[in-house]
Amino acid sequence: MIRSAFAAALLLALFPLSAAADCADPAAPAVNWRRCYFDGQDLQSATLTGAMLRDAVFQRATLDGSDLGEADGYRAKFVSARAVGTRFDRARLIEADFTRADLTGASFRESDLRNAKLVGATLRKADFTGAKLAGTDLRHADLSGAVWLDGQRICADASIGQCN
Repeated sequence: MIRSAFAAALLLALFPLSAAADCADPAAPAVNWRRCYFDGQDLQSATLTGAMLRDAVFQRATLDGSDLGEADGYRAKFVSARAVGTRFDRARLIEADFTRADLTGASFRESDLRNAKLVGATLRKADFTGAKLAGTDLRHADLSGAVWLDGQRICADASIGQCN
C-alpha cells in the first residue's frame, strides 16, 4: 500500500493533471472552456487565441470580431452563432458544427475543418486559404466572394454549397 501511494505521488509530481475547465473564467488567450456552454452569450471581440474549446457550445452566441486563432475547437458547436469578421486562423475545428452560422468575412486561414458541418452557413467573403476541408459539409452554404483554398480563387456570386 505504501508503495502504491508513493508511486501515485511520484506520477503526479512528474505528470501533473491538467487544470479542469472553469466555464466561469473570462474570455482570454489559452482559456480552458472544454465542454462549457455559452448559449446566446455575447462574446464580441473576445480574444480566445489558443483556447481549449473542445466540445464547447456557442449556440446562438455572438462572436463578431473575435479571435479564435489556433484554438482547439474539436467538435465545438457554433449552431446559429453570429461570428462576422471572426478569426479562426490555424484553429483545429475538426467535426465542429457551424450549421446556419453567420460567418460573413470570417478567416479560416490554414484551419482544420475536416468533417465540419457548415450546412446553411453564411460564408460570404470568408477566407479559406490553406484550410483543410476534407469531408466538410457545405450544403446550402453561401460562399459568394469567399477566398478559396489556394488563396487566389474567389467564389462567384451565388456560390451555394460549393465554390464556383
